[in-house]
Formats: sequence, C-alpha cells, structure tokens
Amino acid sequence: MPPRLPVREVAAAEVAEDLRRHAILLVDVREPAEYAAERIHGAVLFPLSSFDPTALPVDPARPVVFHCGSGKRSLVAVAKCQAAGVPARTHLKGGLIAWKAAGGKTITLDAATGGVVDRR
Repeated sequence: MPPRLPVREVAAAEVAEDLRRHAILLVDVREPAEYAAERIHGAVLFPLSSFDPTALPVDPARPVVFHCGSGKRSLVAVAKCQAAGVPARTHLKGGLIAWKAAGGKTITLDAATGGVVDRR
C-alpha cells in the first residue's frame, strides 16, 4: 500500500476558481435526496453509503475534490480512498455550509416543473 498523504483541505474560493477553470472534478458524497434538494453546479454524485474509491474517474489533469454538507463525510471519503490506495486526498473544508457562507451559488430542481433553479 502506498504511504498515506496528508489530507488537503481547500477553501470554497479555491474550489470555485478551480471549477471555473475546469481544473478539478468536484465529487459530492452526500445522499441522492440531499443532492437533489441542493447542490453545487458541476458536482457529480458518489454517495458515501455506496462509495467505491476504485470507481472514481482518474484524470491527473483534473484531481478529485470531495464535498458534503459540513466536511465530515468528505473526510471519510478521503480515508476510504487512502485505504484503497486511491490518491484522492482533497476536500472542501466546511462543505456546502462553507460554500454558501462564502457566497457560492447552488442549484436545485423545481419540483413543480422539473426545471433547474439557481440559488444564491
């Protein structure tokens, strides 16, 4: 097993900039209902309840950054990756709470129309 790398915690502003430049793959490890209720535009869903680190896309040009609601589950995802020898080690510090506190936009689906709604 490769040596464990230290967890890298990144702030919402850095994640936002990296998303804008398409420099990361943002992985939401919350559950499907949480993702449907509100999510960061561009994040893909890999729920922690069925998380398989070996199924993550591998692209050295776009490293994985995990996020969840508060930062706890994303740290669990990092630990699962390290245990499986997958080099993903970065997460959004403070999760969706920190993202919104920093002014990050989220999206949701309008239950009546199925349309996407931007939130501030």
